[in-house]
Amino acid sequence: MESTTELFSDMDARSREVFQRVVEGYLSSGEPMGSATLTQQMSQQVSAATIRNVMQDLELLGLLNSPHISAGRIPTELGLRMFVDGIMEVGDPDEKDQRKIAATIGNDGNVTNLLDRISSALSGLTQGASLVLAPKKSAPIKHIEFVSLAQDRALAILVFANGEVENRVFRPPTGQTPSQMREAVNFLNAVGQGKTLQELQGSISAEISHHRTEIDTLTAALVETGVAVLQDAGGSDERLIVRGRSNLLENDGTAEDLNRVRVLFDDLERKQDIVEFLNLTDTGEGVRIFIGSENKLFSLSGSSLVVSPYMNADRKVIGAVGVIGPTRLNYGRIVPIVNYTAQMVGRVLSDRS
Repeated sequence: MESTTELFSDMDARSREVFQRVVEGYLSSGEPMGSATLTQQMSQQVSAATIRNVMQDLELLGLLNSPHISAGRIPTELGLRMFVDGIMEVGDPDEKDQRKIAATIGNDGNVTNLLDRISSALSGLTQGASLVLAPKKSAPIKHIEFVSLAQDRALAILVFANGEVENRVFRPPTGQTPSQMREAVNFLNAVGQGKTLQELQGSISAEISHHRTEIDTLTAALVETGVAVLQDAGGSDERLIVRGRSNLLENDGTAEDLNRVRVLFDDLERKQDIVEFLNLTDTGEGVRIFIGSENKLFSLSGSSLVVSPYMNADRKVIGAVGVIGPTRLNYGRIVPIVNYTAQMVGRVLSDRS
């Protein structure tokens, strides 16, 4: 099968213009474009019959589709792919959008709060559902503390060298005593200071084995339980921020459209799957656009995802920002917004680190 680039290069100027006007009209209005409307928009005078013939040819190529027998045409997923790859012009976001995104930075220094504000701003600007994948906890550990809340509950507090703090309530091993809790904390601070959470998680069993004459069984169990709970503080579900789901319900649609949105909501609940998908952005730079069935995760809902990774000062991908919506996204506006947001997040986090 020909690629969209080959299909586009094989089309004559009139077919390209008809195709472009159908796609742009559909993305703007959500309505099929008919020959009568197109005759008024073409750069040169063309009859409605000629336009119908051109649209029929484009339909045979798999680029357009007719949702109803007597209706105009809308682009297929293949047509949308050809449009975003070969026709759509992408510039910078307008200054108003840039100011709204920049206004989310703030001065509180908390990365989670920053990313939450950015996710909310992104969903508001694009009227889609926004996704922000937060960085993994990679700062060295400064201090660990356990605080007893009740006989069967304790609080694990993790302080990072960059000033971030994570708290988690957990259930300590049965029979644990205050002295064992102090012993566990002292042990963790001795072996964990200066390590990242991932490094501590990977080495803790070996450290316990190495110090087995100095640490009793219950204390060792408390150490492993506490580290596992703290590791979960930077887990996949915690790393994904989703905002603006209600935006997908605001536009009037058919029963089929609403069912697709419900399916999409189910997809969004499976945060682990989405995190794994967004982690694929580690392999490349720049904005990526997944349209409908191209994205296996959202194929049933017929949604599109515009996503871009963001990097730290060492040019290493540490997270991603994106927007999900129907395939009828305003790609020309949303792509630069996502790209600008990703670059800004990368700069801010690099400066703060």
